[in-house]
Amino acid sequence: QVQLVESGGGLVRPGGSLRLSCAASGFRSDYYTIAWFRQAPGKQREAVVCINNVNGITYYADSVKGRFTISRDNAKNTVHLMMSGLEPEDTAVYTCAVANNYYCSNYPSDFRTWGQGTQVTVSS
Repeated sequence: QVQLVESGGGLVRPGGSLRLSCAASGFRSDYYTIAWFRQAPGKQREAVVCINNVNGITYYADSVKGRFTISRDNAKNTVHLMMSGLEPEDTAVYTCAVANNYYCSNYPSDFRTWGQGTQVTVSS
């Protein structure tokens, strides 16, 4: 069964850090392009970061560049999202997803096999 399970979310103060994990099962995650999306209350889902499985190139939303880093742990079949310098605007449910094709995209419709999401709350 193909499945993605996110973990690592929580409550953090502004300026703090969190590492999210996206554990894959039923398939090898390093064979696929993987992205993290987030959705804040009352807002549309937005693409945060994507890692291409063909060339390893990563794409970041302008709002998180320099603060977030995506990486693969192939031994654990997991994709991580390291978030630092967190801001209240980063508060959202973060979800990982597998792309339908090899290329990265900002459109949720270009992705399949979504996880259930993990809540990140940045507040003092």
